[in-house]
Amino acid sequence: MNDESGAELVRVADRMADAARRVVRPYFRAGVPIEDKGASSFDPVTQADRAVERAMRQVLAEERPQDGILGEEEAPVAGSTGLTWVIDPIDGTRAFISGMPTWGVLIALTDVSGPVLGVIDQPFMEERFHGRAGHASYTRGAEAPRPMVTRQTTDLADAVLFTTFPEIGTAEERVAFEAVRDRVRMVRYGTDCYGYALLALGQIDLVIEAGLMPYDIQAPIAVVEAAGGVVTDWSGGPAHQGGRALAAATPALHAAALEILSDLI
Repeated sequence: MNDESGAELVRVADRMADAARRVVRPYFRAGVPIEDKGASSFDPVTQADRAVERAMRQVLAEERPQDGILGEEEAPVAGSTGLTWVIDPIDGTRAFISGMPTWGVLIALTDVSGPVLGVIDQPFMEERFHGRAGHASYTRGAEAPRPMVTRQTTDLADAVLFTTFPEIGTAEERVAFEAVRDRVRMVRYGTDCYGYALLALGQIDLVIEAGLMPYDIQAPIAVVEAAGGVVTDWSGGPAHQGGRALAAATPALHAAALEILSDLI
C-alpha cells in the first residue's frame, strides 16, 4: 500500500468513523434497551450497535463496494479485491451501557497477511487513533493530528498494564495473566479497546487479553504496530484471528511478558 492509496483508504475509514459518531452519540447514556445474545454468559447488544454497523456498511457500499466486510452484528460479505473491512460498531458494549467512555468504534482493513490499516475512534471524547505502516496519529476534536509513538519501557517492574480481565478469559488464562500482573508497577481493568489506544499514544505499556474475535483486535493491531509496539498471541504468533492477545510498547517488554504467558498456557 503506497502513500497515495493509503491516504485514500484512510479517507474512507474516516468517513466510516464520522458516520458512526453521528449515529452512536444520541444513544450513549440514554438508557437504550439491552438484549443478551450470550448462550452461557452475558453478551449484551443494543440497537446502537446495529445502527452503527449499518451506517458504516452504507459508507462501504458507496465507496468500496468490491471489498469484503466482516462485522460483529451482520453477515460477512465476500469481496473481490483481496481486501476486507473488519468492523466492530461498539467495542466494549458493557462499558457503553454502563456510561463509561472506554468503548470505541473499531475499523480495520486487512489483506491475506493481516491488518494493514486501523482506526480506533472514541466518539464521546472525539478522539481518533489512526495506524498504518509508517503512520500513527492521534486527533481530538478539531485539534491538528499529532504523531503517536509507544513508550520505551523495557522492564516489567516499570510497566503499566491494562486488561478486561477478570471479566473475560478462562480460569487458566486468568492465572497466566495474574503471573504478569504480579510483576508490573500498576494494572487497570475493564479498559476494552481504549487500552490499545493509550498504548499507542504512549500512556501505558502493556495490554493482555483473551476471548477476542477478529473484529476486536485487528484495528488495535494496526494502530499499536504503527506506533512502534508489538502485538502477538500468547505464543508469539499472529493475533489477528482473535483469541489471546499480548500488546507491548517495546520488543523487550513483549518478550518478558511472553515468556511468562507462554510458560503457563
